[in-house]
Amino acid sequence: MQEYCKRTAVHVPEAEFKISYTLSQNYPNPFNPTTRIEYSIPATCLVSVKVYDMSGREVATLVNEKKLKGHYSTVFNRSKLSGGTYFYRIHAGDFAETKKFVLIK
Repeated sequence: MQEYCKRTAVHVPEAEFKISYTLSQNYPNPFNPTTRIEYSIPATCLVSVKVYDMSGREVATLVNEKKLKGHYSTVFNRSKLSGGTYFYRIHAGDFAETKKFVLIK
């Protein structure tokens, strides 16, 4: 018996794909020593993604530049930091959000 696979291409105008401001949970979490952070922005704007320790001290700047509308990811690699809980925060336009992640040693 033969199997057939029929493919159909569908064009969906870009306007139908609505992008909103999002900051996803990093993966993996907990991590050692690297993790990936994904985010989306619906319009061109200045984007800042920074990492803070439990005391609120900035320990890293991952992104600090103008970005076009779209989906992005960045990798955080901090083998020199102590294990523990950290926070990452995005500022993009009027949007700001913070998430927690854990570095294990």
